[in-house]
Amino acid sequence: MAINNKIQSRTALRKILAGLKARKKVIVFTNGCFDILHAGHVKSFEQAHSLGDVLIVAINTDASVRRIKGNKRPIIDEKNRAKLLAGLSSVDFVTFFGEDTPERLIKELRPDILVKGGDYCKEQIVGRQYVKKVVRVPLAKGISTSSIIKKIVRAYCCER
Repeated sequence: MAINNKIQSRTALRKILAGLKARKKVIVFTNGCFDILHAGHVKSFEQAHSLGDVLIVAINTDASVRRIKGNKRPIIDEKNRAKLLAGLSSVDFVTFFGEDTPERLIKELRPDILVKGGDYCKEQIVGRQYVKKVVRVPLAKGISTSSIIKKIVRAYCCER
């Protein structure tokens, strides 16, 4: 599927999912800012996709990222983050949410499985009441968006 066809509005995605669910496809959902895409993200998407037939990745809009992470973020704007994610073979669809959490989107889409990182305990996972199953995947050790940003800042801002 072409990258641009993978990026869908929540309204369009609801219609697409209705058809997939009618064909008994298992829908997997994950979400995040995914501000700087790294190998840990790619691994978690592969793990998430292996749990079902279709993987939806929902990303925070730029405004949402700013509210959560501060005015210096996102580093990469939402359209380019969506294109990067859509370019991954393990990602079937990408959509956006402007709220601080994806709860409303999860309630609207009703995926079968919700996947989050192992740094969340099940009770913290927003939207868990709207899915059949919640899966926590282990985080990749030693890699995070924050650590990448710190490394860049040290390399380019603090050299003397």
